[in-house]
Amino acid sequence: MSHPWHDVPLPGDLSLWFPVYIEIPKGSKVKYELNKETGLLMVDRVLYSSVFYPANYGFVPRTYCPDNDPLDVLVMGREVAPGVLLRARAIGVMRMLDEKGQDDKIIAVHADDPEYKEHQNIEDLPPHRLRELQRFFMDYKTLEGKEVVVDAPLGVDHAMPILREAVIFYARERNHLLSKPYL
Repeated sequence: MSHPWHDVPLPGDLSLWFPVYIEIPKGSKVKYELNKETGLLMVDRVLYSSVFYPANYGFVPRTYCPDNDPLDVLVMGREVAPGVLLRARAIGVMRMLDEKGQDDKIIAVHADDPEYKEHQNIEDLPPHRLRELQRFFMDYKTLEGKEVVVDAPLGVDHAMPILREAVIFYARERNHLLSKPYL
């Protein structure tokens, strides 16, 4: 069985598109998370309030970040099922600091969704939509009793270096990650 974190290849030019494994569909109050050892999608928890995920949420395969997880991505587009791969294009990033340290979220669009196909940068989203994304992360962490600092979203010129760095970090740590017991 293929592992969604380790076995999905990346394209040569990440600025055109990259795969995202969707863990949580847009509109969900349930937080699913990939079990790093088995590759199975597990229920992590139910959100503590009336908030719900404002976009599809997942990660970029073959990336690794200082918080010991793959790089998180919010994908604007129609709701898709958890456990699927889709093609996404970065348009920005939301820098976050939580109890585990830096926890950046790439903001992307579903590259094959006609509603978002022309979006190229964070400014292509309505300002209210950006405030919704920012507020979601502030609220859902706070209601769990966790502290979080959520910066204003930045453009694609800030997102792409973070994505490339996470790919490089994964390549450097791959052998260690494949041998690491997670349970």
